[in-house]
Amino acid sequence: MLKELFLEIGTEEIPAGFLPKAQADLETLVRKELENARLSHGDITTLATPRRLALVVKDVPAVQPDAEITAMGPAKNVAFDAAGKPTKAAEGFARGQGVDVATLTLVTTEKGEYVAAVRKESGRPTPDLLAEILPRVIAGIPFKKSMRWGDQEVRFARPIHWIVALFDGVVVPFAFGAIESGSVSRGHRFMANQPFPVRDFAHYLDECERHFVIPDPERRMETIRREIHRVAKTTGGHLLPDEELLEQVAYLVEYPSVVVGTFSSDFLVVPKEVLITSMRSHQRYFSVVDESGKLLPAFITINNTLTEDPSVVVKGNERVLRARLSDARFFFNEDKKVPLADRVESLKAVVYQAKLGTSYEKMERFRALAESLAAELKSELKEKVSRAAYLCKADLVTGMVGEFPEVQGVMGREYALIAGEDPEVATAIFEHYLPIQAGGELPASDCGAFVSIADKLDTICGCFGVGLIPTGSADPYALRRSALGIINIVIAKGYPLSLAALIGRSLDLLAGKLTRKREEVASDVTNFFAGRFVNLMADRYPADVVDAVVSASFDNLIDAADKIAALAEFKNRPDFEQLAVAFKRVCNIVKEPVSVPIAPALFQEDAERELHVAFQAVSESVAAKVAGRDYLAALTEIAALRGMVDSFFDRVMVMAEDERVRTNRLSLLQEVKGLFRDIADFAKIAASP
Repeated sequence: MLKELFLEIGTEEIPAGFLPKAQADLETLVRKELENARLSHGDITTLATPRRLALVVKDVPAVQPDAEITAMGPAKNVAFDAAGKPTKAAEGFARGQGVDVATLTLVTTEKGEYVAAVRKESGRPTPDLLAEILPRVIAGIPFKKSMRWGDQEVRFARPIHWIVALFDGVVVPFAFGAIESGSVSRGHRFMANQPFPVRDFAHYLDECERHFVIPDPERRMETIRREIHRVAKTTGGHLLPDEELLEQVAYLVEYPSVVVGTFSSDFLVVPKEVLITSMRSHQRYFSVVDESGKLLPAFITINNTLTEDPSVVVKGNERVLRARLSDARFFFNEDKKVPLADRVESLKAVVYQAKLGTSYEKMERFRALAESLAAELKSELKEKVSRAAYLCKADLVTGMVGEFPEVQGVMGREYALIAGEDPEVATAIFEHYLPIQAGGELPASDCGAFVSIADKLDTICGCFGVGLIPTGSADPYALRRSALGIINIVIAKGYPLSLAALIGRSLDLLAGKLTRKREEVASDVTNFFAGRFVNLMADRYPADVVDAVVSASFDNLIDAADKIAALAEFKNRPDFEQLAVAFKRVCNIVKEPVSVPIAPALFQEDAERELHVAFQAVSESVAAKVAGRDYLAALTEIAALRGMVDSFFDRVMVMAEDERVRTNRLSLLQEVKGLFRDIADFAKIAASP
């Protein structure tokens, strides 16, 4: 008989940022516990509001199935003496397993024969198991921060006030701290702060609705999305989409209601990014824009209650927002009094990192690196790139960025334009921070791209150079994001750069700051980029194809990306498997370089002569196609050798007794290997399942 498990943990308000992960962790923990308990189950659904985490599991059996458990013990020669009698080791093992030593059996493994104890375990009633499992699950949810309350020993994100735990409608009895599980939940803190009984999940959802709680965050999000779009139209504009903010506010409320307010149009003299940031970050307000994208003097906020007089709520929100926007306008007006270029000197007093110096020193380093990029790729931009790099960190010492750090770069661009700087320079100041997040917008201009690459690479090389290397999830300087940003910019822009040369230039500029050996730093940074590049490409192409290309070479990211795309397409051909097998044999045999040139006179078999002739026929064409970056065509040409390679291995003994003949054959295979060596290492290609 299959039953329903329902759990609700009622709490004080949990921070919105904790809840999405807590939902996922709750499901993972329950799934793992049920699996360990040999309890099959159907769908698992998790729900969350600021005051509750809930879970329902369908189709759980009423009784745990019986099991036959085999426990491995010591080796046979340890468990029994020469006469075949059990030793103390065997007796101790049997005693520990709760079986008679006479019932031990022998099991043959790869390492030899071992004794084993086989015991049957009768299934327990599921409610008994759940009474043990659910407290572990609640305690195991890994919040970023948790707390104790009162004199309790247990910890949770916020104090727990009630627990509903039902299996087939019957309470699963257990305690978590001083809280006993039961069948009573509570309604909305302000609109229906009273208990209500729960029979099952369907009944729970109905009762929540009656008590002004929408427990499903997805439903709350859809409700909010629909309402904010509707309300935005009443202002004469439309909503500025913000999915991240939508998720935040959905986890801040249990029963959302939408309110629209206005602010004075006088504040619109402040750059719209500042106004949007102030409304979004500090107040969690949605912004409204017109058809051209111009910000309108209106905002939309989400309340957690229905109010009898919405105007009171509107006035309160407008008053709070007016104070925030007044601060922004003050900082903007004050900042404009000092030209952006005059602020650069102040960076000498700003410590970037204790071992890497000030922000001014950092700027000087990546400015030189950005200039070298411009000189290599677009020399006509060198002067503008230099100016953008010189100015791009100056807004860090403005009042506006001090108050609203999220608008760094934005304010640099605005203050540069106010000071009369070249618009391309101003744009590059903003763009050098891009991309801000994974998959985010990339610099559109070359000027911004050069400064962005240089700044990010200086950060990576500098941190690696003084031992600040990311470990696990710890990456305080966002080096992974910076490396991915560089990779994405280079690929999107098609910059034919040598990564090794670029890293070398950056390390040259960091001379005197490094606390580690330069060669070690260069190697670590290169491997770090390789890891990010592999992860990025593996999201788009087969992992073995990515590995094969990167193992051959990835110094030029554009070439590496093109090779991966070509090899992935080539791998889809019906005869690829046989081709890969043939060339993997070549790679596996020629592991060490052969320095002796091919001597045709030493050929003894027709198969080796034919392979040599075929190689000579395609080698120049392949080299030309590789040079022209037509890797798919090059692979197609190489594929024509497959028949001769197969024939060679069928008819020729590579490791001949005559050393000269053997070396000559290895030289021939080395030449064949060289055709595709710069495209991919075929030894890395996985066989089809």
